[in-house]
Amino acid sequence: MPYVILGIMIPFVGTTFGAACVLFMRKEMKPLLQKSLLGFASGVMVAAGIWSLLIPAIDMSESMGKFAFVPAAAGFLTGMFFLLLMDKVTPHLHLKSTNPEGPKSSLKKTTMLVLAVTLHNIPEGMAVGVAFAGLLAAGSPITIAGAFTLAVGIAIQNFPEGAIISMPLRGEGMGKKKAFVYGTLSGVVEPIAAMITILLTSVTRPLLPYLLSFAAGAMLYVVVEELIPEASFGKHSDAGTIGFAAGFVIMMVLDVALG
Repeated sequence: MPYVILGIMIPFVGTTFGAACVLFMRKEMKPLLQKSLLGFASGVMVAAGIWSLLIPAIDMSESMGKFAFVPAAAGFLTGMFFLLLMDKVTPHLHLKSTNPEGPKSSLKKTTMLVLAVTLHNIPEGMAVGVAFAGLLAAGSPITIAGAFTLAVGIAIQNFPEGAIISMPLRGEGMGKKKAFVYGTLSGVVEPIAAMITILLTSVTRPLLPYLLSFAAGAMLYVVVEELIPEASFGKHSDAGTIGFAAGFVIMMVLDVALG
C-alpha cells in the first residue's frame, strides 16, 4: 500500500515543482514557451489516455468477445460528458480569456483561473487512481511499472501546468509566494480524486474497465476543449504542434517500454 500512496502523490509533486518556477523566474512566461508546454501536456495526455487507459480497458473486457469495446466506449463518452457538465456548472476562467465560463459568479479572477485548472486536474487524478486500482485487482493487465509510468507521465505534464497557472498570476501583480501557493493548490485535487477512485474500484471490481475509459474520456475532453485551442491560438502555433509530438512520443515510449 505505501507504493500506492507514493504513486498517487507523484503528479502532485510535478504540479508543485512547476508552480515553483514563479519563485525563480522574474518575467512572465513567453508565449512561445507557454504554447510549447501546452502542446507538450496535450501530447502526454493523449498518449496516456490511449496506452495507459483505453487499451487496458479493452484488454480487461476480452471475455465479452466482439463486444469488448462496450465498456471502453461507454466509459469514454461518459467521461467526456461529465467534464462538459462540470464546465457548465462551475464558474471558471481560462488563460488569456477575459470572459468567465459557467454560471455567473462574484468570485475573483484569480480564483476562477485556479478553479479552471483544478477542474481539469480531476480526470488526471482519476487516471492515476484507477491505474493503481487496476494494479491491486487480480487478473488486471496493469503492471506496477505501467501504473508508475502513468503517474510519472502525468507529473511531467503537470510541471508546465503548474508553471502556466502560477506565472500569469505573478504577471498580474500577485506576490511570488502567493502565486506559488495558488499554483500548488490547483494540484491538490489530484491525489484526492485518485484515492476516491481507488476506494470506489475496490468496492466494485467490474467497474474498473469503465473507470479506466471514463478517465481517458475526461482527459481527452480537456485536451480537445482547452489545451490544443490555447496552444494553437495566435502566433507560435507551430511550437504547440511540436510540443504535442514530443509529449506524445515520450509518453508512448515510457508506457510501451516500461509498462
